[in-house]
Parts: sequence; C-alpha cells; structure tokens
Amino acid sequence: MGDLFLVRHGETSWSRSGRHTGSTDVPLTEHGRDEARRLAPLIRSHRIGAAFVSPAQRARETAELIGLGPHEPQVDADLREWDYGGYEGITTVEIHRERPDWFLFTDGVAPGPPEHPGESPEQVGERADRMLAKVDAAFANTEGCVVLVAHGHFLRVLTARRLGLPPSSGALFQLATGTLCRLGTEHGRPVIAGWNIRPGG
Repeated sequence: MGDLFLVRHGETSWSRSGRHTGSTDVPLTEHGRDEARRLAPLIRSHRIGAAFVSPAQRARETAELIGLGPHEPQVDADLREWDYGGYEGITTVEIHRERPDWFLFTDGVAPGPPEHPGESPEQVGERADRMLAKVDAAFANTEGCVVLVAHGHFLRVLTARRLGLPPSSGALFQLATGTLCRLGTEHGRPVIAGWNIRPGG
C-alpha cells in the first residue's frame, strides 16, 4: 500500500481572517494560489495512483495548481468541509462571546438553515470513514500514492479516523493552508509520516 497524501487548499480571504468556511464557496487569494503552486514539485516527485478532490472551487483550483490535472482527480462530496450550520462565516472569537467554552471538535455547531443544518463531530467522522473506504479501494486497484485535496477541519478528522482515534481527536492535528501531509504505515499500522510540509520547510 502506498502513502496517503492530504493537501489542504491554499489560503482564502476567509481562512486568513479565521471565518468558518463550510458551504460558502470562497476562492483562493493570490497568496493561496502561490501556496498551491509551491507544492507542485512535491507532488511530481511521487507516483500518483489516484486522486480525489472536494467540490469546492478553492480545493479544485488547488488540485489544478499542484499538478493533479493529468491524474484526473475525482470530485467527491464526502471531502467537503465540515457543515458549520449556524456558525458559517463566523470566527471562533465571535462564538466565544456567546459560548466561552465552545470547542468545535467536541461540541459541534449551532443549527443552521435546512440546506446546511450543521454536522456533529460524529457525522463528520462518518464521512471520513466513507472516504477512507474509497481510499483503500483505490490502493487495492492501483499502484502509487493516493492524494486527497480538501479542507482543514475535515482532513484533521480524517487523520484521526485513519489512526484509529475518535473524530474529536482531530483537534490534535493543526493543519495550515497550502500544506502537504503524509500518512503512511509502520509495521502494518497507520502513522503520520509528515505533517504541514512545505517546500524548503
């Protein structure tokens, strides 16, 4: 089995200001595009067997800029960011004015509108598990690495689940924009082989 590469999309104006960005389709900033381009040599240095990308434009553009176009990444809705419900577009600082002890990875979010009602940590974990099943199927049917291009909070939960931890343990894995993370194995067990990788970093 090859390595699983996780790429968080490049910077957006909302990620820069700390606004929770789930369903809102915010584009990359120029800095975010530069972050993505700088990852391209890291991607090219590996054999890619399969790639998947979130439907959001910030993820799809990142996938293109890092050079995944020839690998025809599959758009998969299970890679979308956490549905923040009533906290969409709101910063943690603002939420703490009303709920000083609030913590996303244990408390989830406030209910939102019917089209975006919000997700609990457990629901995000279920999506992560579905995505990991697709990753394992890709490993079984191809050679090389599998690449996922998606979002910070979702990829943190997916990492926790890959390591056999509960979704709330995603809190342990801070994930910066425009970085590459590598999940591998040691003695047949999943491990973190690299985290928040940037060229020259």
